[in-house]
Amino acid sequence: MTDKISFGFSSYSFYQLLGSGEMSLTDVIDWVADSEGEHLELALVGGPDGPMPSIESDPREIDGIREHADKKGVTLSNMAIGANFFTDDPASLEAEIKRVKANVDLAEQFGIKLMRHDVVAHAGLEGDDTPLFERALPGIVNAAKEIAQYAAGKGITTSLENHGFFIQAADRVRRIVHAVDEPNFKTTLDVGNFVCVDEDPTASVPQNLPYAMIVHFKDFYIRPADQNPGDGWFRSRGGKYLRGAIVGNGDLDLRSVAKSIKESDYSGYASIEFEGWEDCLLGCARGIANAKRLIAEA
Repeated sequence: MTDKISFGFSSYSFYQLLGSGEMSLTDVIDWVADSEGEHLELALVGGPDGPMPSIESDPREIDGIREHADKKGVTLSNMAIGANFFTDDPASLEAEIKRVKANVDLAEQFGIKLMRHDVVAHAGLEGDDTPLFERALPGIVNAAKEIAQYAAGKGITTSLENHGFFIQAADRVRRIVHAVDEPNFKTTLDVGNFVCVDEDPTASVPQNLPYAMIVHFKDFYIRPADQNPGDGWFRSRGGKYLRGAIVGNGDLDLRSVAKSIKESDYSGYASIEFEGWEDCLLGCARGIANAKRLIAEA
């Protein structure tokens, strides 16, 4: 059992308002400071013209964000970026590794000690993709290992997340973590994302908790594959209909998940990652209250 969980948010939870320009990143930091959260993950999505900073940003902007978060008492806990190491072009792979290392440098400038990078592009492939996974695995492992070793020199832990369909199943994540075999390479453990590949989070979360760098609380509404609920849903690997929900309001058995987290040795950051249709500020406020309650009652 642990009482050492620090709750906060992923900036992705606020993307409704960040993407529309109604909030800036400093506005989000201010909101988090006034909420039940203690930390904020920076999900660097949207490209150089988007609402989030990037390796192309003016260093003074990065320093300003770090200083603002520090002034507000909000820890910048983790930085998350996309990446793709599955290519037959050595030059492209080398360039991608170089880009991810530049983002490790950016995390260091932010004062962030945790970083998630993807290892492949999001891909909802049809049929049995096991042969493709086996072909992609060596390049993924070699690249992630090189980046983890680079990050270790800066005191930064790197990770991959269970998302994007291709690397979403619990055993594929563990296989990569074990193959990379670096003490500072772990997983960003999203408790909800397993349902996208039709796994039961109550089974998959405990399996991957020993390797967790950070935990994401997420919830989904789930409908059977033969009961189309209409627009606004996406489909799991097996065809079920999924839609993001406020944490604690959806169909996932988050009580059992919370119990497994509380009874484990996990201590560290837990983030709300809201992907629902409701107002994101409402979703974040209710989601963190529910996540804290679920852990307290577990």
